[in-house]
Amino acid sequence: MNNDSSSRIVLALRQWISAAAPGARLPSTRSLVAEYQASPVTVQKALQTLAAQGLIESRPGVGTFVRAVRTARPADYGWQTAALGAPPSALPSASGTMRDVPNNVIAFHSGYPDRELLPERLVRAALTRAARGDAALSRPPAAGMPELQQWFAQELGSATPAGVTPPTPSDVIVLPGSQSGLSSIFRALVGAGQTLLMESPTYWGAILAAAQTGVRVVPVPSGPEGPDPAGLARAFQETGARAFYAQPNYANPTGAQWAPGRGDEVLDVVRAHGAFLVEDDWAHDFGITSDPVPVATRDDSGHVIYTRSLTKSVSTAIRIAAVIARGPARERILAQRAAESMYVSGLLQAAALDVVTQPGWQTHLRSLRQQLQSRRDLLVTSVREHIPQAHIELLPKGGLNLWLRMPDGTDLPRLARDCEDAGVMIAAGTEWFPAEPAGPFVRLNYSGPNPGAYPEGARIIGEALARLGC
Repeated sequence: MNNDSSSRIVLALRQWISAAAPGARLPSTRSLVAEYQASPVTVQKALQTLAAQGLIESRPGVGTFVRAVRTARPADYGWQTAALGAPPSALPSASGTMRDVPNNVIAFHSGYPDRELLPERLVRAALTRAARGDAALSRPPAAGMPELQQWFAQELGSATPAGVTPPTPSDVIVLPGSQSGLSSIFRALVGAGQTLLMESPTYWGAILAAAQTGVRVVPVPSGPEGPDPAGLARAFQETGARAFYAQPNYANPTGAQWAPGRGDEVLDVVRAHGAFLVEDDWAHDFGITSDPVPVATRDDSGHVIYTRSLTKSVSTAIRIAAVIARGPARERILAQRAAESMYVSGLLQAAALDVVTQPGWQTHLRSLRQQLQSRRDLLVTSVREHIPQAHIELLPKGGLNLWLRMPDGTDLPRLARDCEDAGVMIAAGTEWFPAEPAGPFVRLNYSGPNPGAYPEGARIIGEALARLGC
């Protein structure tokens, strides 16, 4: 009743305000109570609503008035042009995958799993326990909580074959997400103006981190089975590069997993050139029909710089990852981290450790594997039925994405706009190439919300593509 009365008063006063002059005084609360036959509390709620909408303002001891319309003076930031000068390099624009969209949109563009794919019960319980513990008030060590360092080291060490020395907790540096870790790695081990080899296509965030660091990126083509070792060796020979960035397992965007033995071949090339392999194991928890085996498990001489993220699989609100590096490289990366963030929130570290050490974590991962397979297969079936012009490069054995090659000549920006106008968000593949795209590609994420809409989304994409004459 009060809410209905309050809304009625708000509507009536909005009409009164629209005809009143700026600065006009509203009737007193007592007068409004009498006029609308409402309680003082209801009248106050109505006035608070109007104030929150910026229509009125209260002056204590004087009254309530129609807010005067003030013309904002245009801001002049021209002085910053001279102060900043030209940027050192042309930075890529923000990725379209980070765009927020309304709930009624079919979202194929995002790179993050839907909430229903996350271990929500484990996360909520872990955050509650962490908030009650010492981690909520204490500063953790710069390299991370010892218990979390140990967990990351043990996970990689458990897959290390006999004859290879497994990593120790002291080799681990905990990160506030792997994105900032890539920036630190490129800065510490490559450096501005130096050459970094990079799989192509590859993660747009790595391309952005390289651009911000000022390194010179040289793309190395990588197919469904990984990069060609001979081609990689030529790239090292010709450029004198210090490092090679790659995603051996379930690469973003293609979903590719290196063929058996490819990791050893690449590692041999890296060792022969005295360089580093920066292995990004972002999708470690997203295997579907295979299991990830990091290249880092076969190296104990410090050539592999291994990054492992929990952000996408635990919760996007718990941005925790780690880099495992040995020797002086680890110390340089840690120094870069200290300069950027000093340390990672102990509360988030404690929560992440709690989640991954609960018995329910492995149960969740088994369920996640089944859900991802169901979603992947539904999207593949929908694409084959409604977008026959699109070529599926490979059926990913893990990860979150399906990589499609569109017909040659496809106008990708227009296709993306037409799909968006029809309520479907897609990600044009151009931003995953360090240099010129190798063709017209589109990345579709099968871990987003509302998988039941995948057939409809594919139908809309197919119709948009047909209208382009493809």
